[in-house]
Amino acid sequence: MEYRILGNTSLRVSALSFGASSLGGVFRDVNQADAIRAVHLSLDLGINFIDVSPFYGLTKAETVLGKALAGVRRDRYILATKVGRYGDQIGDFDFSANRVTVSVDESLARLGVDYVDIIQAHDIEFGDLRQVIDQTVPALRRLQQAGKVRFVGITGLPLSVLQYVAERVPIDTILSYCHYELNDTSLESLTPYLKDKGIGVISASPLGMGLLSTRGTPPWHPAPSNMKEICARAAAHCRDRGADLEKLAIQFAVANPDIATTLVGSANPANMERNIRWIGEPIDRALLAEVLQILRPIHNVTWPSGRPENNLHPA
Repeated sequence: MEYRILGNTSLRVSALSFGASSLGGVFRDVNQADAIRAVHLSLDLGINFIDVSPFYGLTKAETVLGKALAGVRRDRYILATKVGRYGDQIGDFDFSANRVTVSVDESLARLGVDYVDIIQAHDIEFGDLRQVIDQTVPALRRLQQAGKVRFVGITGLPLSVLQYVAERVPIDTILSYCHYELNDTSLESLTPYLKDKGIGVISASPLGMGLLSTRGTPPWHPAPSNMKEICARAAAHCRDRGADLEKLAIQFAVANPDIATTLVGSANPANMERNIRWIGEPIDRALLAEVLQILRPIHNVTWPSGRPENNLHPA
């Protein structure tokens, strides 16, 4: 396993990391014993960074992860969770100073730890960005001073929103999803800025939340239909070549040294073992070129997320 330094945090994180949304049954029903084994196997095979949120499974993911981490030495893992998002509706977002402060204590209790390494404001494009800047981040900094969190970050889909906030209040990390994968490399446009600011880069969803998979997208996936069709074509091409689109996608995502870590998640231990094994194998350059050509018509195509006014913010 390769390890990289996460911005100016000094945290040395595995290039591939564990996205614990899977523990909350976000993609399918999960067997708790299997989920716990998936976490333990990942740690044993070199993954040291785990990301979760109270939103995933409506606290189920944090609860299951807490059971998995019970008895595991605290220095074996770097742990991140989130605040601000507690459901799917606009009314389920609360970035107020009081709520995020209470939220951290709730997460610590579910996770069974005294502190988290990174606390992140979750999907900030659904909130009032002025509140995130003036209330949320300062409240999280106070928790940092109290020793409950070590570093403070933000997450979201629109890259312009992440930069907008990062330009107005100091942050330590950003978590971007669906913006560094075979069909979308737009995160590259922001990495020089983040590197210059010393902000650590975490990328999630290298499979595009199912776009780049043989199984295809779940019913709730927000991508336009033509994106789904073209990605399905890429999956079929790999299958015809006796290859896995998932393997190619994960290898491609992890290869960028400017991205400290890439989150993948599965509550299936065999899947996590396979993902970790894949990144140690050489990428098929010919197949990569063929797949990128298939995906070219939808390169950097995305979808709106959050409040309409937040999708219009210039950096």
